[in-house]
Amino acid sequence: MDSNPALCAAIANHITTSPQQQITFAKFMDMVLYHPEHGYYSSDAVKIGFQGADFFTSPNLTADFGELLAEQFFQMWEILGRPLTFSLVEMGSGQGLLALHILKYYQLQYPDFFTALEYIIVEKSPTLRQEQQQCLQDLPVRWCNLEDIPPNSINGCFFSNELVDAFPVHQFTLETGELQEIYVTTDSNEEQTNAPYPLFIEVTGKPSTPKVAEYFDLVGIDLASGAYPDGYRSEINLAALNWLSIVADRLQCGYVLTIDYGYPASRYYNPRRSQGTLQCYYHHRFHDNPYINIGRQDITAHVDFTALERWGDRCGLEKVGFIQQGLFLMALGLGLRISAISYQKQPLSQLLKRRDALHQLLDPTGLGGFGVLIQSKGLEKTKISQPLKGLILPE
Repeated sequence: MDSNPALCAAIANHITTSPQQQITFAKFMDMVLYHPEHGYYSSDAVKIGFQGADFFTSPNLTADFGELLAEQFFQMWEILGRPLTFSLVEMGSGQGLLALHILKYYQLQYPDFFTALEYIIVEKSPTLRQEQQQCLQDLPVRWCNLEDIPPNSINGCFFSNELVDAFPVHQFTLETGELQEIYVTTDSNEEQTNAPYPLFIEVTGKPSTPKVAEYFDLVGIDLASGAYPDGYRSEINLAALNWLSIVADRLQCGYVLTIDYGYPASRYYNPRRSQGTLQCYYHHRFHDNPYINIGRQDITAHVDFTALERWGDRCGLEKVGFIQQGLFLMALGLGLRISAISYQKQPLSQLLKRRDALHQLLDPTGLGGFGVLIQSKGLEKTKISQPLKGLILPE
């Protein structure tokens, strides 16, 4: 398979120098995706879009997605009383298309807000950051690390689109009713000694941290209820909780908007979903084997929105609403944009292409079924009571 030999060697070296010569799956996934030299998101391997890409996101389809989000951010600015500076912090910006669509829209439609706007991008991948800087070179954007933002300094909105699903996850399984964590080690099979790079296998053991068991208390899941079969396997995203803690600490007043694919905990950890949600993406094809194409493919897991809601509550974030992306965009005017296509003077092929893109944003079995979670902090009760446009369902 098409693995990166240098990355495989780095992972194998980390394993051999670790206690018991094994690492958590979360550490394996972190190195595969974010190793500073050879990780998928740190190298030229990452490809987003359509031609030869591994996956595409809503901004790849149409500028309408960013423009509709822009309408929601504009209303947030109004609810906060039109402050002289409104910070919009995009975490994980891909190729920079979403930022481009939002900022261009504000330049044309809301010049007053554009003047007040401070657009910040938090991007871990040096490769993607370089792409973003080329895409946005004529626009007022600055880049920084999330940890470098001072506490209680942001008045505005932190937002992300398909970010949390790429955080490294811990994997677990049930063995004779006991919670066991899944670890990764090297394959010592003599037949594999001539392989061009180290091969990896899974082993199980006691959880690496008490936080693994505490996670299920947080989301209200009882793995000992008898409903879960032996061999039940899934994952938990402890990194998402740490990320949300940092975001909540940096936000003084405003909102956190998270868009991603996922479920509430009761659906995520349904006993019938016995093999979890981990998926790998390689050239627009998906499978469930993270031990091939190492460093050349994306690895993701669905988001547990119950965990984000409840952990956010502990961090001082109040849930404003949770809604499907299709409904969220309809409330922001997507239906009107679809209706207006018939009256636009463009070649038929372009109109049909745009209509198809807008319908993909609505498709409940695809992008339209993504979850949109909005949380707030520091708002006065009068401001909290003002409903956000994206949460008002059209009649």
